Amino acid sequence: MPHWPDRRALDLLRISQPIVQAPMAGAQGVELAIAVSRAGGLGSLPCAMLTPAQVAEQVAAFRAASGGPLNLNFFCHQPPTPDAARELAWLERLAPFYRELGLGPDTPIPVSNRAPFDDAFCKVVEALRPEVVSFHFGLPAPDLLARVKASSAVVLSSATTVAEARWLAANGCDAVIAQGVEAGGHRGLFLNDEVCTQPGLMALLPQVVRAVDVPVIAGGAIADGRGMAAALHLGAAAVQVGTAYLFCAEARISAPHRAALMAAEDNTALTNVFTGRPARGILNRAMRELGPISPLAPAFPLAGGALAPLRAAAEAQGSGDFSPLWAGQGVALARDTAHGLEAAPLTQRLADDAHTWLRAQPAGVQ
Repeated sequence: MPHWPDRRALDLLRISQPIVQAPMAGAQGVELAIAVSRAGGLGSLPCAMLTPAQVAEQVAAFRAASGGPLNLNFFCHQPPTPDAARELAWLERLAPFYRELGLGPDTPIPVSNRAPFDDAFCKVVEALRPEVVSFHFGLPAPDLLARVKASSAVVLSSATTVAEARWLAANGCDAVIAQGVEAGGHRGLFLNDEVCTQPGLMALLPQVVRAVDVPVIAGGAIADGRGMAAALHLGAAAVQVGTAYLFCAEARISAPHRAALMAAEDNTALTNVFTGRPARGILNRAMRELGPISPLAPAFPLAGGALAPLRAAAEAQGSGDFSPLWAGQGVALARDTAHGLEAAPLTQRLADDAHTWLRAQPAGVQ
């Protein structure tokens, strides 16, 4: 059995490999969670784009295929206040692209469907009793959080700063995910919106480890065993991996997204144009011409509705010009590590390579 420097996350999450599969809404289904779980990691299901009934269906599929623990992930954003003027200005900014792609002014605009954790989702947690429940953008209201904890679930949430980590630990988190600015997808920031000041993982991680008593899970451009070992040396009890799993067959991503991943090097950036909140993805036309950070983008998650017809029209032509191509800064390294592997062998490779690096290097100072 491999010797890991800090077994707290392994014991807390009831896993054999210190690897948490990042929940990636819109990019995965239950198949990825099952594969990672079978390899000894923590499989995660993103629930923000699902209905409670769909969550129950996916949990049932997971239970039928794996006896390992399961993480259900939810968003904790505040529902946006309608702002007709801002949404009209956003549509006007997108109008030239609509015309270019042959979309008329009467094109239906779908409603973005990222739902915050609420009573209905909480009832699902109470009924299904997942071993782990994780949150993004802070924590739910205290009464909802108390119900989650009463279900015996381990509670995780993401911190992008030391202050957020302290807040999470003080408000009921059993472990904190330190999310470096390198990470793909949405930033988990919730105490403020100062994304330009957020630290990278190697600066953030040791400070969070010193600041909180709970186990810390490191996330952000961890794409091979060497990066995993470095995070464990700096005091992490486990790592969270996202982008590398996008290369696996179990990921549910579009053909343009997969092509962009295969071609990417160091061309990611933070953008708010796809959802209204900062998230890291591969640079494309929408990011370059609209942002990457646009003051016109409506509040999360409303910005995505008006972009949806553009995305559909462009993807039908094989283009990812208007698609959110989520990926972290380690995308090229992730490709070298993961390309050609399914999720279970990738999980094992990460763990084996990390263990090799840990045995070859002296223990880090925590």
